[in-house]
Amino acid sequence: MVGNTLHDKSLSFAVRTVNFYNFLCDQKKEFVISKQILRSGTSIGANIRESKNAESDSDYVHKLSIALKEADETQYWLEVLSLSNIIEEKEYSSMNNDVKELIALLTSIIKNKKQNTINQKREK
Repeated sequence: MVGNTLHDKSLSFAVRTVNFYNFLCDQKKEFVISKQILRSGTSIGANIRESKNAESDSDYVHKLSIALKEADETQYWLEVLSLSNIIEEKEYSSMNNDVKELIALLTSIIKNKKQNTINQKREK
């Protein structure tokens, strides 16, 4: 099922998100969007973790699809923070590069799993 790379990267991103949340609250005095990004950024890894215990291939894809949606939402909040000049380009780029990597991994895994499922049904 889910490879260690995805798990490790999502866990690392969750930790970064918690630290980023603390930075936003303590340094930038931003308390609204920071909670949104905390929720979505940590939810990515939680849903990836849940996928390890999926009851079926469709449940597995569903869990990873939720993680993908959360990653996309996180990217949205990063864009809002950047465009509203709450964070600098350096901060935005660093976090955004990590979430883009998670999005690419999740998209690839979901696409491959769906294709494998279709192929298995054809073989039967």
